[in-house]
Amino acid sequence: MSVTSQTALLKSPSPLIDIGVNLASERFNGKHSEVIDQALAANVTTLIITGTSLESSEAALALCQQFPEQLRCTAGIHPHDASELTAQSPIHLSDLIQQPACVAVGETGLDFNRNFSTPEEQVKAFETQLELAITHQKPLFLHERDAFDRQHQILKSYRDELADAVIHCFTGNQKSLFGYLDLDLYIGITGWVCDERRGTELQALIHNIPHDRLMIETDAPYLLPRNMSPKPKDRSNRPAYLPWVLQKMAQHTGLTELDLAHKTSDNARRFFRLPETCSPNEVIHDPVSDFYRL
Repeated sequence: MSVTSQTALLKSPSPLIDIGVNLASERFNGKHSEVIDQALAANVTTLIITGTSLESSEAALALCQQFPEQLRCTAGIHPHDASELTAQSPIHLSDLIQQPACVAVGETGLDFNRNFSTPEEQVKAFETQLELAITHQKPLFLHERDAFDRQHQILKSYRDELADAVIHCFTGNQKSLFGYLDLDLYIGITGWVCDERRGTELQALIHNIPHDRLMIETDAPYLLPRNMSPKPKDRSNRPAYLPWVLQKMAQHTGLTELDLAHKTSDNARRFFRLPETCSPNEVIHDPVSDFYRL
């Protein structure tokens, strides 16, 4: 019996785009088809697979090639892995970024909370990926923990040349939220907003995010929504659980779940340059959309 068959699934009232899924994680080995089928059953129709290292970015791209209808990916080096940056890394990343299935550069940014790589290594890797995003004019998928001042300073100096950027899994305070919004960035919301212990500040802030800057994600297999009942026995998050995040977001944005689903999906399509959904007999002739279609 599958994990989700034991769990009460919600179905989104309109198709959702999960902008952050770590589907290349070992926790999903052998389960990719099951995870995607369950997501579709919950009306989560498109998954953006996160690349956090050269290896995981290559794995994410391979998954997109295996499931071209449902998946797109990012390619990047997470701040935790910044120490692995070599002189050849930008060349390898550039090759991955230029693949049509790759729709963003990252996950990149700064994490001064855990410092698995030194701050200096993180800044170097971050600036390298900012330059790649500018060169290829693809949006940025950003991480930040306890590093707002430095990350904001760096982003501000590059912002005029960047296509777009999203702060993935935003968990910051009012200062950081308004600072990122002042740079015209998008904000990704995860199951953190469902957490009655540590998500209360985010719940109070979320109504300040302009509706055209808001996106939704699971960050699966992490951040299982705590408003789920019953919860899966393995405690692993999945894209199929994204409607639980939608439900909690609706409670704190003043939007209906239907409106919120429409808005977050429209934002994600615009941000990642995804084609509009069409029937098998329809052809989209927009040149930008055609470029990004697999």
